[in-house]
Amino acid sequence: MNKNIKKVVVVGGGTSGWMSAALLKKVLGNVVDIELVESDSIGIVGVGEATIPPIQHVNEVLGINEAEFMRETKATIKLAIKFENWRVKGEDYFHTFSAPGKSLAFCHFHHLWVRANQLGMDNDLWQHDINYHACLEGKFAKLQVKDPLFEVKYAYHFDSGLYGQYLRKISEKMGVKRTEGFIEEVNLNPANGHVQSLSLKGGGTIEGDLFIDCSGFRGLLINQKLGTGFDDWSHWLPCDRAIAVPSERHEKTAPYTRSIAHEAGWQWRIPLQHRNGNGLVYSSRYYSDDEAQHILLNNLDTKALGEPKLIKFKTGRTRKQWNKNVVAVGLSSGFLEPLESTSIYLVQAAVVRLLKFFPHAGIDDTQVAEYNRQSKLEYELIRDFIILHYYVTDRDDSQFWRDMQNLEVPKRLQDKIDLFKANGTITHEDLDIFWEASWVQVMLGQGLKPNDYHPLANQFSQDKLQEILSNMKKAKYAPVAQMPEHDQFIKMFCGG
Repeated sequence: MNKNIKKVVVVGGGTSGWMSAALLKKVLGNVVDIELVESDSIGIVGVGEATIPPIQHVNEVLGINEAEFMRETKATIKLAIKFENWRVKGEDYFHTFSAPGKSLAFCHFHHLWVRANQLGMDNDLWQHDINYHACLEGKFAKLQVKDPLFEVKYAYHFDSGLYGQYLRKISEKMGVKRTEGFIEEVNLNPANGHVQSLSLKGGGTIEGDLFIDCSGFRGLLINQKLGTGFDDWSHWLPCDRAIAVPSERHEKTAPYTRSIAHEAGWQWRIPLQHRNGNGLVYSSRYYSDDEAQHILLNNLDTKALGEPKLIKFKTGRTRKQWNKNVVAVGLSSGFLEPLESTSIYLVQAAVVRLLKFFPHAGIDDTQVAEYNRQSKLEYELIRDFIILHYYVTDRDDSQFWRDMQNLEVPKRLQDKIDLFKANGTITHEDLDIFWEASWVQVMLGQGLKPNDYHPLANQFSQDKLQEILSNMKKAKYAPVAQMPEHDQFIKMFCGG
């Protein structure tokens, strides 16, 4: 018989475990008890150092002071990702968090750009983007603007290990109970197959009504015990390994992530206050681990601060993120390579969704089914966006890139590409965290140009169009001229 959910047990710490515990406790208060069990003997992956803007919502819900958060996690500002060598070697483009230009009713700004481009005007889409200008000049400020046209949308780079510790401190202060222990056995209820309790090494049992599996790639509850199954997406995203290493910080920290394509994968460079995060994501079918390590270490901007760490993964998702009374959050629910910094967002999304569907009066199959439908769709939409970067490219200098151009991509993605190529139209789907501006920047940056544009772009004469674009560039740059340097902002905002 279904029973009220009175106790939630979170299995595993790190960012996913402590974010789950903190959000559940903050929103549910004393309605349920929250206990987190983790073992210091089990390491965490800990490479999720770049984020996207929705993380600000988590911090706001938790009542986090932004300056304190940035000090505690050694955070810097992230305005964009700079993609280098993705379309062809030697070329780059930005995917910013803002939107270029200003859209008309029923007609997005990029249609004006496409028309201007076809008319031969000297015109760069990103010149109409405030975040782009701030990236180029290495500046940032928290602008208070009435017109969202001039809003500087941002996220953070931070030390994910420090972020997990910070969330733990917040969680325990709110009343989350932490239990140190290695889980030796997961015990099921013989009547319904639900997880009933956890047996700890050395003795001790933890009982619960709902379990959040934040045990990482192991999927201790969701896969090892419940055998939920896994949808393998490595035929679309063949990168299956990463090598990560910290290095000394730059004298000047850039307000963006760098993503640098190599012959069989790509390298990240993430600037923090105290160091840089670096890594190479690659496919073991094309690089050996030794080759990958050599490439990474020989492409660092600054001196390495430790030994490289090898991380093995498989791209895909657990078939049911919610199975019986277990909800998988973080790496136990699936993995998408960190190309667009969505790992921490997916933790956030899973917990927020659980709060919306929280089964206070007992688990109901209709709740579970809808939760899983939304989770599956969200994962697939992010997957498609990541595939886009590999599939639409003109690189033919290695077998990896030639193979990626010959993928048979998911139909939803192919339809999106075909529609954009035909007339510049972007369709936005529910649960797609990437809006039109994101798709447009990556499609154009990867070399996909529309053959046509929206007819509303023809309402202006050529001279008027030139004037509109020229004024837009000036307007988008003007606030940046008054901004402080990124490092100066951090020093003023965080203190010291």
